[in-house]
Amino acid sequence: MSIKSRILMSVAAFALAGASPALAQTEIQWWHALTGANNDVVVKLSEDFNASQKDYKVVPVYKGSYPDTLNAGIAAFRAGQAPHILQVFEVGTGTMMSAKGAIKPVHEMMKEAGEKFDPAAYLPAISGYYSTAKGEMLSMPFNSSSMVMWYNKDAFKKAGLDPEKPPKTWPETFEAAKKLKAAGYDKCGVSNAWAPWANIEQFGAWHNIALSTKVNGMAGADAVLNFNKSPAFLKHWTNLVELQKDKTYDYSGRTNNGEGRFTSGECPIFLTSSGFFGNVKANAKFDWANAAMPYYADVQGAPQNSIIGGASLWVMGGKKANEYKGVAKFFTFLSNVDRQVKLHTESGYLPITKAAYEKVKASGFYKDKPYLETPILELTNKAPTDNSKGLRYGSLVQIRDIWSEELEAALNGQKSPQAALDAAVDRGNQMLRQFERTAAR
Repeated sequence: MSIKSRILMSVAAFALAGASPALAQTEIQWWHALTGANNDVVVKLSEDFNASQKDYKVVPVYKGSYPDTLNAGIAAFRAGQAPHILQVFEVGTGTMMSAKGAIKPVHEMMKEAGEKFDPAAYLPAISGYYSTAKGEMLSMPFNSSSMVMWYNKDAFKKAGLDPEKPPKTWPETFEAAKKLKAAGYDKCGVSNAWAPWANIEQFGAWHNIALSTKVNGMAGADAVLNFNKSPAFLKHWTNLVELQKDKTYDYSGRTNNGEGRFTSGECPIFLTSSGFFGNVKANAKFDWANAAMPYYADVQGAPQNSIIGGASLWVMGGKKANEYKGVAKFFTFLSNVDRQVKLHTESGYLPITKAAYEKVKASGFYKDKPYLETPILELTNKAPTDNSKGLRYGSLVQIRDIWSEELEAALNGQKSPQAALDAAVDRGNQMLRQFERTAAR
C-alpha cells in the first residue's frame, strides 16, 4: 500500500472517529403494556419522535400485562436497571407515588429540562388523578379512558327497543336487558368488564359516594374504606345477584377478558372502557353505539362524573440529566395538540389536553362519531367532588382481586350482598394498613 493510500485511510479513520460522538444518540427505554393496535400506536409514536430529531432514540419494549409491567419496573429499579419511562395503569398510582426515590416527578423533570409545561393545559379530570394535592403532576397522562355503556343497536331493534334512546338509569337498563333476553339473547342481557372498576370505583364516583375516608385515599395513606355502609351499593349488588340467577345480568370476569362477548353479539349491553373502541370497530358485525353509564335516579346528585382509567407514563429515578432531557422532549412531543387530536380520533383514547379536545369538537368530528365524546362528557359532567376526583390506594391491584372475590361470592350465592360488601371493606382495609406500614419504613 502506498504512503498516499495510508495517509488517506488515516484521515478517513480520524474523520469517522471524530464524527462518532456527534452521531451518537441517547437511548430512552420505554416499557409498556399495550398489545395489538395499541402497541402499533406506541411503536408509531416512538418512530415519529425518533425521526423528528437526531439526539434521542425512544425504544419501546412490551413487558406483558399492566400488573406484569408494573412488577417488572419495580424489580428493575431495585436491580439498578430500570427503564427511563414506565407505563403504569391508574390502579398503580398509589404504589408509584409512595416509591420515594424510585420516580422522578414529571413537573420537576420538565422544569429542570427547560421544557414548557403547564399542568392547567391538561383536562382536569385526567391531570388531577396523577397530581399531588398542590397540583404538581407526578406522571404524564398517556392512554386515558373512562367506562361507558356499549350497546348493540341491531339487538335493540329486534327486542323492540329504540336504538337511538339507550337506557339512562340502572332500572331502565335491567328492563332493557330482560327484553333482550326475551328476544333471544338468553346467555346475557347486560354485563361488564373490570368488575371492581365498574361496580365499586366508577359506581362510587358516578353516584358521588365516598369509597373511604381521606378523599378516597388522595389525602393520605391512612384512608379507611367504608362503602359497605352505602344503601346505593347494597341496592346495586342486590340487583346484580338477583339478575344473575337468570342471566339478565351475567358476570364476565375481573378483567377485560370477557369483552369479546359484546363484539360476538352474545351480550348486547356491555359496560367497559371507552378504549374498547378499536376492538368494537374492527370486530363487531352489527350496528353499535355507546352511552353514559347508568345510574340510580334516587341517589341525590347522580350522575356526578366518572373517573379515568387507562395509564400514565412514570419517569424512573436515578438517570442522567441528559437522559431526562430526552424524556422531557418526548413528553412535549406527545402533548402536541395535533398529535393528541390524531391519537384521539384514531385510537379512541381521550385527548389529554383541553386544546386538543376543543380542536376536535370545533371540527364537527363528534357529530358523526358521538361515541368518542361520551367518555369526555362523563368525565366533565360536573365539577369533581372529594368523592369523584379519583382514588389512590396502595396495593390496589391486590385489593381489586379481593373486591372481585367478594362480588363473586355474592353472585354465586355463597354470601349475602351485605356480607360480601362488609368483607370487601374489611379485607381491603387490612391490605391498606399493611401497605401503610410498608410505605412508612
